[in-house]
Amino acid sequence: VELQVALKNYDPQKDKRFSGTVKLEHIPKPKFQVCILGDQQHCDEARANKLDCLDTETMKKMNKSKKRVKKLAKKYDAFLASESLIKQIPRILGPGLNKAGKFPTLLTHNDSMMAKLDEVKATIKFQMKKVLCLAVAVGNVKMTADQLVQNLNLAINYLASLLKKNWQNIRSLHIKSTMGPPQRLY
Repeated sequence: VELQVALKNYDPQKDKRFSGTVKLEHIPKPKFQVCILGDQQHCDEARANKLDCLDTETMKKMNKSKKRVKKLAKKYDAFLASESLIKQIPRILGPGLNKAGKFPTLLTHNDSMMAKLDEVKATIKFQMKKVLCLAVAVGNVKMTADQLVQNLNLAINYLASLLKKNWQNIRSLHIKSTMGPPQRLY
């Protein structure tokens, strides 16, 4: 389920373009693919949890090939990287992940990997580009109405807080499932 937002009285040329992330109560996409870019310990833990993982050796073998990195960025929705590696990733993989807007999230050895995964899965990103409309995934059709409402409230209030004039910048809000008709909220 997507939330589609149209803005008004906002000049993307002059006004600051914003981007921000917000964590929702319930995970919006059940089929969210995450890959761990990890050191030995994290890779072992990832394998134990049946998660995909790349170690430094594997990353170095890609030797910054743009095609390979692009393919990697396409295959996964998000990445987690070990603290010891996160600074080296641009050096090893080049700018590909960053360009795709999927720079890895930090994973330390004190974090529980599964908890961090859920956090990443529940986080959505608002990005204002040159056009005056945005769409973000806020849920899926298997969720209950209440869960959807909680997610929507969080997402919408957060978005309003990013805007210069809050609600006065919002022209309309619609929610839409992939094949369903759009429902107007505001």
